Amino acid sequence: MFAKCCGTTTLGVDGQIIDVEVDVASGLPAFDMVGLPDTMVKEAKERVRTAVKNSGIKIMPQKVTVNLAPAGIRKDSPGLDLPIAVGLLAAYGVLPQTSIENYLFSGELSLEGQLRAVPGILPMAIKARERGFKAFFVASDNVNEALLVDGLTIYSVSTLKDLVDFLNHKVQWEPAVHTDAVEESQEEMLEDFADVQGQFVAKRAFEIAAAGGHNILLVGSPGAGKTMLARRLNSILPEMTMKEALEVTKIYSVSGLLKKNSGLITRRPFRSPHHTTSSVAMIGGGSIPHPGEVSLSHNGVLFLDELPEFSKQTLEALRQPLEDGVVSIARVNASLTFPSRILLCCSMNPCPCGYYNDPEKQCDCSLQEIKRYNRKISGPLLDRIDIHIRVPRVSYKELTATEQAESSAAIRKRVVAARERQLKRFEKYGIVCNAQMTSSILKKTCVVTKEAQKILRAAFIEKKLSARSYDRLKKVAQTIADLDSSDEITGVHIAEAIQLRNDIGINWE
Repeated sequence: MFAKCCGTTTLGVDGQIIDVEVDVASGLPAFDMVGLPDTMVKEAKERVRTAVKNSGIKIMPQKVTVNLAPAGIRKDSPGLDLPIAVGLLAAYGVLPQTSIENYLFSGELSLEGQLRAVPGILPMAIKARERGFKAFFVASDNVNEALLVDGLTIYSVSTLKDLVDFLNHKVQWEPAVHTDAVEESQEEMLEDFADVQGQFVAKRAFEIAAAGGHNILLVGSPGAGKTMLARRLNSILPEMTMKEALEVTKIYSVSGLLKKNSGLITRRPFRSPHHTTSSVAMIGGGSIPHPGEVSLSHNGVLFLDELPEFSKQTLEALRQPLEDGVVSIARVNASLTFPSRILLCCSMNPCPCGYYNDPEKQCDCSLQEIKRYNRKISGPLLDRIDIHIRVPRVSYKELTATEQAESSAAIRKRVVAARERQLKRFEKYGIVCNAQMTSSILKKTCVVTKEAQKILRAAFIEKKLSARSYDRLKKVAQTIADLDSSDEITGVHIAEAIQLRNDIGINWE
């Protein structure tokens, strides 16, 4: 007897509907699975067979063939356990075929027939709504995630036996509703710039970086406060829009990083990978590509502490994602694109010992060692970082000052106001901040005064700027103008932008 039901898996950060076709025929008992399943899915036959038995459902040993279509896509989700079990029971006549039509199933089965949560439910639910399914059956721990998609009926399944009773109309279920989701509190999780004494230039640079979405590099001696400043960057970024939150939640869902019973991620990601991170872990990949750190930082901050300690291969792999805002990964089995629109924040010491140009401690590195250390960061990568600043040592007077420093909330108000100006300006271009401007958008939207143009021309010639550096300088100047509520870029704005790109005190040649 033949039966068919629908399951789902993920392909990149999107859902993929899988047709599960099951045929039961007379012959020697066997359970064959075709359709390019990976090892995890191949093992489903043992989980399904044992779960059916332990659910009190008796079926005769026969020749079973399961086909997962489309056959050209590799299936790697344990969530196919449930649709395989449902299709098998329908093929044996335990379930009527009409009771499973237009329903979508996803869940991992335990050996006793209980349903476990699987990653990627949010993109699966979005795909189910697009395809017009009547309902989506998921594990209880996946319900809050699936309910983020409006216009789709969600049913919570605890055990295979309960699902069989429901599909046979022996019991009635009410569709799932929202329960208390695990959410992170902004107030509890974010550190505040009010805790940082001194460092006024660095705080100003962070305000500009947050307002325009600009990448930033901090250079300073050990203990100057580079990491402390970087970890407070999230506290002054604007809140995510619903679209941005859904994008981030999809990525974390596919990666299996959502907390149990969690709902929508509302706080911008902040990722800080160790310098031993490989290029694959940073960019993403694998035989079936999965998101890396740049994608997990999408719409948020990627903080690279001790930048020169990362491998050259890892750093150079960042160039394309920083430029394009996406990561394209090609494999034999699949070619996928992951979003990677990030704000890159980096910190480093000026030399191996850390005290080059330090007013208090003497540097014991040779000139050759300093050059070799700084050359670990290539010119093309530096070209993609808009703001380069030196973070000086905090004086005792600043450290012991009783005057309260400006809070993140106060800085954030100015950042949000600047972002609102940008959103209005870029309404027809589909971008949200100055850092995302292309050269054509830059020419159409940025008004530069004659005085500012003269300063810009002098800087271009003197600093030997590339075309990319020239554009990025104008983008930073535009952000400074937005913070000043100015409709044009003046000489003051250009001058500050130049200072923020060259105040690192290191000869990179």
